[in-house]
Amino acid sequence: MSVSPSLLPLSAIVTRLRGVGCVFAEDEAHLLVTTARTPDELAAMVDRRVAGLPLEHVLGWAEFHGLRIAVDHGVFVPRRRTEFLVDQAVGLARPGAVVVDLCCGSGAVGAALIAALGPVSPVELGPVPPVELYAADIEPAAVRCARRNIPADMGRVYEGDLYEPLPAALRGRVDVLVANAPYVPTDAIRLLPPEARDHEPRVALDGGADGLDVQRRVLAGAAQWLAPDGHLLIETSEGQAPRTAETFARHGLIPRIAGCEELGATVVIGTRPATV
Repeated sequence: MSVSPSLLPLSAIVTRLRGVGCVFAEDEAHLLVTTARTPDELAAMVDRRVAGLPLEHVLGWAEFHGLRIAVDHGVFVPRRRTEFLVDQAVGLARPGAVVVDLCCGSGAVGAALIAALGPVSPVELGPVPPVELYAADIEPAAVRCARRNIPADMGRVYEGDLYEPLPAALRGRVDVLVANAPYVPTDAIRLLPPEARDHEPRVALDGGADGLDVQRRVLAGAAQWLAPDGHLLIETSEGQAPRTAETFARHGLIPRIAGCEELGATVVIGTRPATV
């Protein structure tokens, strides 16, 4: 049953959210109240959240790496742990680097990289060009969302499977290739929280029997697209990272594993050796 707009004090919203198991009910209630433009909209948003929709889908945005990322219904919600992937990429990219974001989803990683690597003009260096960003995803809804988060004058977003939609001219020129490819093993999908299991596209979650199927496909093509000394960064789990790193090595990349205990994040980074 919907809540009447006249019966929506903050305490009532908190009580409803707690009643369905929202751990951070006070924080969620504050976000709903400050995002809703009218009492009727607030009532509808509370109803959707109580019905189990992810908070980010209800709000229409997710906070990620200091940005508000538009997230439409049915689009994968960017996780806070993926901020570590962004930080690792920022540490490897020079100003003006050619960057590709595969499995880009809402475009959160690309948008964060643009914000971190975009134009600056220190007096002592003169103008620094922005990052040259290309992003791709197979999900049409995700691509539409990414094009809202990544302005056309700052990057290009393509619809298609991994490398397939990218301009051929990028082969051998990519300085930093990031991929937050799905890495949940198929049998573990049922163990995910309902917000993910029931409301995010399976293609954004399911990594095959061992969770590494899409990663292997990314790695199979990486060397053709990376520039000499270019880097590939793939988010994965701590338990999967050693096998991911072995696959990096089999495809000619020099791997290392980076982790962040605070965020519960693991990234495998591989470098294409410079041509001798």
